[in-house]
Amino acid sequence: MNIIEGINRLRERHGEILVLFLILVLILIMIGGATGGEFLKIGFLQSMAFQLPMLGLLALAQMGPMLTGGIDLSVISIANLSGIVAAIVLTGMNGPTAILLAVVAAMLTAIAAGSLNGIIISVFGVSPIIGTLGMMIFLRGVALIVTKGDIIAGFPQSFLYLGNGTILGIPVPLIIFGAIIAIFAVIVSKTPYGVSAYMVGSNETATRFSGVNTKWVLFRTYLTSGFLAGITAFIMITRYNSAQAGAGFSYLLLTVLICVLGGISPDGGIGKVTGLFLAIIILQFISSGFNLMGLSSHLASALWGIILIFALFLNKLVLAQSGAR
Repeated sequence: MNIIEGINRLRERHGEILVLFLILVLILIMIGGATGGEFLKIGFLQSMAFQLPMLGLLALAQMGPMLTGGIDLSVISIANLSGIVAAIVLTGMNGPTAILLAVVAAMLTAIAAGSLNGIIISVFGVSPIIGTLGMMIFLRGVALIVTKGDIIAGFPQSFLYLGNGTILGIPVPLIIFGAIIAIFAVIVSKTPYGVSAYMVGSNETATRFSGVNTKWVLFRTYLTSGFLAGITAFIMITRYNSAQAGAGFSYLLLTVLICVLGGISPDGGIGKVTGLFLAIIILQFISSGFNLMGLSSHLASALWGIILIFALFLNKLVLAQSGAR
């Protein structure tokens, strides 16, 4: 009886996580059966580990705004423009200082874009979806003007190690992603800012009257989102040895899908980094598994939507059962 009560308590506290874990197990069983266990080979897992961090960081950049009840449609544009700035510096200069200057210039670009989003939304009160949509269009236009629609390629080999190298067999991008998601998890769950972000997402007006500077919270949220998009830029351009204005736009809706699948409420105030992490793994396994089986990537996209609906349905059942008690 004590075991059953323990399971029920765990389900009540971590319902979304258990649902995601169940989905992940089912996917692993299905892919494993369809591929004869090929997906468990080191080469396949390492390939997947190289692909996961880029989408993971972009989803993490999307999580902050969604926790506050908003959204950031400009994360891909920020990453692309930051990558282009870095690429221009790297291809226009020589020597070891070029990499340092490229990193500084790209991160300043990302921080400036994130800060501008924060000012538009927190100070001027513009709706996040409209404000970041305008920023997305503006930044993409700037990127097209700067590059004239061309691709910038040919970076130093030492710089490409960031997106393609390994340390003790572990991909460098995965190490970077692991460190950042761990830090982000501590920030949103253990710091006053994190608590305030959840409060703003739950009820911004009540939070403001409770003495919290909601404008500062929103500004920091979109600044952080821009910062994470800037870090993503380095993984993008070093992974593919190129930078362009239109790269990765298919990831935008995936970042929102991952957040919702991971239990982050579109209305704000609810969500955990653990759920986001599991959602990223689920989508990556589906994508990589379908490639391994030689199936169409379009079929994977359709399946992502089905999984999202299925996860939301199961979450509703878990919450309904918890409420019944």
